[in-house]
Amino acid sequence: MDVAGGGEEVEEVEAVDGGEQQPPMEIGWPTDVRHVAHVTFDRFHGFQGLPVELQPEVAGNAPSASKTVFGVSTESMQCSYDARGNSVPSILLLMQRRLYEQGGLKAEGIFRIAADDAQEQAVREQLNSGVLPEGGVDVHCLAGLIKAWFRELPGGMLDSLPAAEVTRCQSGDDCARLCARLPAAKAALLDWAVQLMADVAREERSNKMGSRNVAMVFAPNMTHAMDPFTALKHAVHVMNFLTMLIDRALNDVQTCNN
Repeated sequence: MDVAGGGEEVEEVEAVDGGEQQPPMEIGWPTDVRHVAHVTFDRFHGFQGLPVELQPEVAGNAPSASKTVFGVSTESMQCSYDARGNSVPSILLLMQRRLYEQGGLKAEGIFRIAADDAQEQAVREQLNSGVLPEGGVDVHCLAGLIKAWFRELPGGMLDSLPAAEVTRCQSGDDCARLCARLPAAKAALLDWAVQLMADVAREERSNKMGSRNVAMVFAPNMTHAMDPFTALKHAVHVMNFLTMLIDRALNDVQTCNN
């Protein structure tokens, strides 16, 4: 602003292009729009409807609609069915299969012993492409990444269950009834996880990881808490909750075998 002699404010207009005042720019609506492709992500078949020119760059069977398979909801991941008919992210089934094939269930301290950070990061990056490295992968690395997947799951695995009701459960059947109140996708995922934990606990003589020990290492990864004190307190209740579910799964298998 410039102030004229009489104290009146006079607006200064910048002149451009030879002193002519620049007219205001107007942005109009698009007039030539073409709908060239309709791409969707199917949880069981990956990307559908990809244009031909993008198919070499984007795998139709990508493990996730995101660039990562960690920290994303199950709804945006490609899933397959386990032996019990549960819909489970394919990447978890891939890690489980490799863990079993490499004798991980009998490895002492499985799911308790931490893997090498560098290898875990390298394997994590390959998993984002839906593959595991050829050859052997440290079983503790696979176990650690399975726990990490649950730890980074948005919303937590068990956070939709009221903490007070988790605490009140006194038996595996109580726990199972409460689990039935989970959203269908998480209920199926929890059933898969409990069966995995039961498979580990079944090899306790070799791996030193009974049902309580397995529940202890999984519990902090199955829930998100607001502060460390609450997290520690709730983790104890979640550990007891998981222990009862694991024991129930073990007893169910034993009953069927008898």
